Amino acid sequence: MSLDIFWFLPTSGDTRYLGKSDFGRPATNAYMRQIAVTAESLGYDGLLIPTGSSCLDPWVTAASLIGATQRIKLLVALRTSLAGPTASARQAATLDQALQGRLLLNVVPGGDATELAADGVFLDHDARYEAADEFLQVWKRVLSGERVDFDGRHLQVRGAQNFFPPVSKPHPPLYFGGSSPAAHELAARHVDAYLSWGEPPALVAEKIADVRARAARHGRSVRFGVRLHVIVRETRDEAWAEAERLISRLSDEDIAKAQANFARMDSVGQKRISELHGGRRDRLEISPDLWAGVGLVRGGAGTSLVGDPETVARRLQEYVDLGVDSFVLSGYPHLEEAIRFAELVFPLLPGKKPVTLRDQVVTGGAFDVRAGQS
Repeated sequence: MSLDIFWFLPTSGDTRYLGKSDFGRPATNAYMRQIAVTAESLGYDGLLIPTGSSCLDPWVTAASLIGATQRIKLLVALRTSLAGPTASARQAATLDQALQGRLLLNVVPGGDATELAADGVFLDHDARYEAADEFLQVWKRVLSGERVDFDGRHLQVRGAQNFFPPVSKPHPPLYFGGSSPAAHELAARHVDAYLSWGEPPALVAEKIADVRARAARHGRSVRFGVRLHVIVRETRDEAWAEAERLISRLSDEDIAKAQANFARMDSVGQKRISELHGGRRDRLEISPDLWAGVGLVRGGAGTSLVGDPETVARRLQEYVDLGVDSFVLSGYPHLEEAIRFAELVFPLLPGKKPVTLRDQVVTGGAFDVRAGQS
């Protein structure tokens, strides 16, 4: 079975060290474009463009890549709490036309009440998922060509319609990640692919089983993926040394502040990730070769597969054996690590071609990176 391997655009900035350092890279459009072009040339299948108050706008970022890319798919955040379904449907159809069918959408109801309040949204956890369900009902019907009247608890529309259909039929595929019962039910009812953060395989298996059973009750099937960081080197010792270097400039104060911030969120997924390590440096290998160091200070996806190429490929296969067919990966810094992962691990993955030297040479952007440099 061929796997979909996505990379990540660091639209809030990039770095070689978590915490305070002099190695930060700003999230410029030129740098995002360089990562995108590099990922496409290496054979990645898609790019996740994240969302958040500290990120570049994902839709504008995606639009900026229309002329720079030809094949790679763009997985763009669809914020169901922030915009109306009719305007969002029109926006998605327009971008999908411009990308010639390469648009994927990552449904994000939101997990940080403070951030949502700054955007004028004051819904509690379950209400956000109720609103997302209503949003997607209208959004999908509008993109399928219907003229929609809808009266819900959170949304009302009259004569909602989209006049310029997307290339993807009936609409661009929907991806989504969430760990609460409400999130699993939303996935079962609406999405094409459910993404879990990189928890230990046994925990991911439980989530997959629940979403699959819920989808079956709705007469649907759902694909599955995992969102992970990767730290791969030619040897195991080199990889683990790199993991330790990544967090070497984090202070205990940095960690405590970040963990306190995560604790106030009502995201069940964030709570699960935080509980795996408890903010402690001595509890970071939460499963064989699965390391939670990134989650000490980064919200959301906080775990990394660490090891030599064969080890990382073997750990990915454990998720594949559970029914996973997609991985959304990242690594610090994202330009160099996209090259490194493709060079070292692609030859070990089904459906991926070995990377040539010409694929690895990237010039003309904010950085001039060649194979072997770091």
